[in-house]
Amino acid sequence: MTATEILTLVEIEDLALRGLIAAGTSPENAAPLAAATAMTEADGVASHGLAYIPIYAEHVSCGKVDGKATPVLSRPRPAVVTVDAGTGFAHAAIALGFETLIPLAREQGVAVLAINNSYNCGVLGCHTQVLAQAGLLGIGFTNAPASIAPSGGKTPVVGTNPISIAAPGPDGQVAILIDQSASTIAKSEVMKHAREGKAIPEGWALDVDGNSTTDPAAGLKGSMAPSGGYKGVGIALMVEMMAAAMTGATLGINASPFSGTAGGPPKTGQFFIAIDPAGTSGGDFSARMTALLSAMHDQDGARAPGDGRAAKRIQAAEKGVAVNTATLEKIRGLLPPH
Repeated sequence: MTATEILTLVEIEDLALRGLIAAGTSPENAAPLAAATAMTEADGVASHGLAYIPIYAEHVSCGKVDGKATPVLSRPRPAVVTVDAGTGFAHAAIALGFETLIPLAREQGVAVLAINNSYNCGVLGCHTQVLAQAGLLGIGFTNAPASIAPSGGKTPVVGTNPISIAAPGPDGQVAILIDQSASTIAKSEVMKHAREGKAIPEGWALDVDGNSTTDPAAGLKGSMAPSGGYKGVGIALMVEMMAAAMTGATLGINASPFSGTAGGPPKTGQFFIAIDPAGTSGGDFSARMTALLSAMHDQDGARAPGDGRAAKRIQAAEKGVAVNTATLEKIRGLLPPH
């Protein structure tokens, strides 16, 4: 049985912050990433939480990401915001962009944020959730290094490329949170199984010959299985267009891996659309969402996207989160001695 330690969300954020700063990240860049790490752990997505802090630290050390980068914001069009992340952490660039995007979307009805020269943004839903909590419908796209082959092919061309949509609910809550990758499972889950020496379920990944495999190492050398076959490839291509082509970021076929130290900064991108429902729904958005959710929740055992994360978030706030002890030891090893 894996050894764990219970940490509060405050303790998780503090540990992540101190670990990132000790690794050479500026406090300004470390803060939004640490906050997202705690949010990710609260949502039960441990593969993208504290487990990533040692990887982030390694990437700051080797230059794959600039921990002291200063993102630069521009306003090329009235409803368009762009941020050059300067090969730094995506979280700082997104936080800077949202400061302008949110009030702009309320003013214009709809506004977009394009980020390039960026890095892994972690759980995309953490970012669209912020837009929904501000009363906006948030849609997000982020591309990743190529890991999905086209239909009929064997060589990866597009990444797992997540898409997320978060709908606002009453009192600053999130009514629906859709957050899914174009692959059957996030690549980080396959990497996690590889680190732990565990087999992966059938249908998660393909080997270099395009055959399904339960060996995570073979899957990482081959390609991720697209969700729904050709439909998953289509989603990955759509995200690639939005997050890379529309932002001027590096295509997944040219981006360095998010894992390991080789290749320099990946320079991938993110794209967000923020929409004020009041500008398009005639004031009926909330009523329509209530009816839609009721149609799902009134069925025994049925769940809406985001329900699971919301429940885990409440539990985490009350009881803390069980974190892998080995992960904690790695992060604490980054910290200077008392």
